[in-house]
Amino acid sequence: MQPLSEWLKQHNIDEVEAIIPDMSGIARGKLIPAHKYSEEAGMRMPQSIFMQTVTGDYPDNYEEIMPPNDGDMLLKPDLSTRRLVPWATDPTALLIHDAFSADGTPNDLAPRQLLKKVCDLYSNHDWQPIIAPELEFYLVKKNTDADYPLEPPIGRSGRQESSRQSYSIDAVNEFDPVVEDIYDYCEAQDLAIDTLIHEMGAAQLEVNLLHGAPLELADQAFLFKRTVRETALRHNIYATFMAKPMEGEPGSAFHIHQSIVNNQTGRNLFARENGEESDEFYWYLGGLQTYLPEAMCLLAPNVNSYRRLTPYMSAPINLLWGYDNRTTGLRIPFSDPQNRRIENRLAGADINPYLAIATTLACGYLGIKEKIKPTAALETSGYEQESSLPRSLEETVNRLRDCQPLVDLLGNGFVNAYTSVKESEHAAFLHVISSWEREHLLLNV
Repeated sequence: MQPLSEWLKQHNIDEVEAIIPDMSGIARGKLIPAHKYSEEAGMRMPQSIFMQTVTGDYPDNYEEIMPPNDGDMLLKPDLSTRRLVPWATDPTALLIHDAFSADGTPNDLAPRQLLKKVCDLYSNHDWQPIIAPELEFYLVKKNTDADYPLEPPIGRSGRQESSRQSYSIDAVNEFDPVVEDIYDYCEAQDLAIDTLIHEMGAAQLEVNLLHGAPLELADQAFLFKRTVRETALRHNIYATFMAKPMEGEPGSAFHIHQSIVNNQTGRNLFARENGEESDEFYWYLGGLQTYLPEAMCLLAPNVNSYRRLTPYMSAPINLLWGYDNRTTGLRIPFSDPQNRRIENRLAGADINPYLAIATTLACGYLGIKEKIKPTAALETSGYEQESSLPRSLEETVNRLRDCQPLVDLLGNGFVNAYTSVKESEHAAFLHVISSWEREHLLLNV
């Protein structure tokens, strides 16, 4: 690999965006003049960035979790993540960093390090997880008033979408200028987009990323979300990855296709030599069914996330599974044995991709380790079955804390920090009086 200093000079880079994803998947970091950036020295930032809530606050028990001196952690660049920033005015590069504690060990609060930790569990068995994410998002008119409902933007025809246009090419073409820039910006950053479609909601789009290793795909999803938001702003509209941004419209998901390859044989671990499903396939499914409800605050991380999980809106209400069944939380797409995979449809688009991918891999791993048997495949509609998913962030935070196998796997320090952040966000939400309460309770109760 070309040395970073030479690469920066080759591209006449003026500035480096040195970034790291926080608990919410927000890019934190520093802007550093290229001539001052040192790959060997890295950079330092306070560990407290991992305790910052999405509102910019800190949990009440912050001092119990963080060192009393709020000392710095060392951030080292992963050179495989270096990219040009295509929308920057001056030549700018970005580098995603890994976090290390003062003693040089990986920082156990860092989402990227957590994903590496989970992937190491598979590496110990000489297995390689393969991931392929699907991301949904909405394009909306600019909205500077938080009390005002979101609306679809004006398309090139001069009109707003007024009905759902699933898979419509003409509906996608309404936003051609935005879509073309998304493709161009992604190409400039080596973000491998497979397909783009119009989803069910008004001005809702979906992009599939090409399959690959978990860390690489998490990096791509992290950068893709930022790229789409930046592209939309340059067209005077917003792009949102909220799980449920519009009342009466479907939510936006982060579907995770996953399989496991044996590094020695190259065989898909989910299929026997005769093509039938393997024991590991069923145990992995059993792990997802057993542990995803306990880990749900990592896949539905915001108070808004739970509004998405409603029947007949392309979102699951349980974790039943079936072959090519989009009404279940776990779907097995049609594929040949070598490409057999499981699609986790639970996560919303508002996730931190590192944590969502780490979570689904961790739950599947526990299933294989404990040889958990799944339920029988469902051949009817999952919406006709009982709703069995947790319905609030408060409930899921407590369930993660109480699930010892997941606490042991993810780490007590990480679980304590993450749940404290989410508990603080939920408490902040409860202080807000909504327009619904003013509309229906102000003069009627």
